[in-house]
Amino acid sequence: MTAFLSVESSLTGRFWRGPDAQLNRAAEALAQESRLPLPVTRILASRGVSGPEAQSFLDPKLRDLLPDPLVLRDMDKAAARIVEAVLKGQRIAIFADYDVDGGSSAALLIDWLRQQGKQATLYIPDRIDEGYGPNVPAISALARDHDLIVCVDCGTLSHEALAAAAPRDVVVLDHHQGAETLPPVLAVVNPNRVDEDGALGHLCAAGVVFLTLVQCNRLLRDAGHAQPDLIGLLDLVALATVADVAPLVGVNRAFVRQGLVIMARRGRPGLVALSDVARLDSAPSAFHLGFLLGPRINAGGRVGRADLGALCLSCTDSRQAEQLAAQLDDLNRDRRAIEAAVREAALAQIEARGSDSLVAWAADQGWHPGVVGIVAARVKEATGLPSVVIGIEGGIGKGSARSVPGVDLGRAIQRLATEGLLLKGGGHAMAAGLTIEEALIPAAMARLSELLAREMSERAGAEELRISGLLDPAGATVELMQMLERAGPFGQAAPAPRFAFADQLIDSASTMGDSHLRLRFRSPGSQPIEAVAWGAMTGPLGPALLGAKGRRFHLAGKLELSQWGGRERVRLRLDDAAPVV
Repeated sequence: MTAFLSVESSLTGRFWRGPDAQLNRAAEALAQESRLPLPVTRILASRGVSGPEAQSFLDPKLRDLLPDPLVLRDMDKAAARIVEAVLKGQRIAIFADYDVDGGSSAALLIDWLRQQGKQATLYIPDRIDEGYGPNVPAISALARDHDLIVCVDCGTLSHEALAAAAPRDVVVLDHHQGAETLPPVLAVVNPNRVDEDGALGHLCAAGVVFLTLVQCNRLLRDAGHAQPDLIGLLDLVALATVADVAPLVGVNRAFVRQGLVIMARRGRPGLVALSDVARLDSAPSAFHLGFLLGPRINAGGRVGRADLGALCLSCTDSRQAEQLAAQLDDLNRDRRAIEAAVREAALAQIEARGSDSLVAWAADQGWHPGVVGIVAARVKEATGLPSVVIGIEGGIGKGSARSVPGVDLGRAIQRLATEGLLLKGGGHAMAAGLTIEEALIPAAMARLSELLAREMSERAGAEELRISGLLDPAGATVELMQMLERAGPFGQAAPAPRFAFADQLIDSASTMGDSHLRLRFRSPGSQPIEAVAWGAMTGPLGPALLGAKGRRFHLAGKLELSQWGGRERVRLRLDDAAPVV
């Protein structure tokens, strides 16, 4: 295989791989047929979109992509029971996970109920004191005072805890991988149940909740009652879909595309307040949801009060929303400091161990369980391996795991639990959680490496950087960006195009904050373009380019729009570079 631009080992040690010849031919044919720019048709061709499908792909409609909710098992029972509780004025409790998906799912239900003049009790467990998912004391207490408990983004594996709700009804709306048996509840709506076909397995919990509310509205309509507005809830579905790293395929594309439109109207006080504290001064994008808003909402569950995110998202009072958003912003700063310390210690431990394990793992006393998930993600990025980070207290470890594409970590973690190496564990392909006895950690990690061996061997080889195609600075226009955005949103399973700029002269390079790099580059006869490399100073890329003024490099990255002086301009989010030889 020939390296793109002959870059076999870049500044970050990666092999640049361009589009294959077959994809190029398909993209060129599609460009001729559709009269769309080649950078756009390359995206369409990579997604398997044909000429007749191009316009519908570029303009995804929810009405065309929304599946019938009743294709999911137990949906009929779940929706009927929720509507029954509403019409009879019964007491409803919502038990939610403490992350963005759980908070958004809870806010969806709260908003839908509020539109009908109904209220619900919100319960989100404390990450440290209670851990993930339903527990017997909490469910027993809710069952004493409520007629219906709805678990969102959790519950599929909570057999013992949900049995404590009897004789009250429980409905589970979840997306985490299930086991062979289901908990003893009225309904479990989950596209990742073992008896589902997996066609909707890409939905996050908020997507499952939205489908449930679609069916609930049908029942209300059939009974002659007014139906709450659902379109206005899509901002929450979009937020959860992106923040939970759900694949942006199928209906998820429409959820996010339409949800971003709703969010731009700034009608939800909680999201307005969060956008303001995050200094978001442009129309929201999927990037903003994942990297600006998501971390702040998650901060409450990580290092503060678990329910702050859901309360902020469901808040209707602007002043209260501003106060909640400010608390979350402060907690997010605290979270960053704690995360940095744990990340440094975890990476040092992994390097010192120096094993040939297929899993990068670290565990220690006192590591805050609220940051082990994000540290696992950082370890995965640094090592290129599935990663597990565990905080230990009182002989019990609570950890999070993050995977790499093509390796189903959630299933492997669930297997460890089945084999008795974990006290509990589960999740989905890219992320999982676990609780384990301290003494069993080495054995469990060794077994996890064995379980992942086959999938890891299939992706073995030099790390590659995928390049979508070449682009000249003169072609990086606002108009091209607008066309590219129509092919989005971009995210998990739908990567944004990464362009290579060949033989560019570095005009200037400087640090931005402690860890970021800003530079300007150009080709002969063109106007310079600004590039930003986030976090580059902590790796090899930033230091290598910092003193590169006047030298020529091949550059690779993704285009984005930035605001400056009231005008939009294109800049490059730099991923990698290689010297011209």
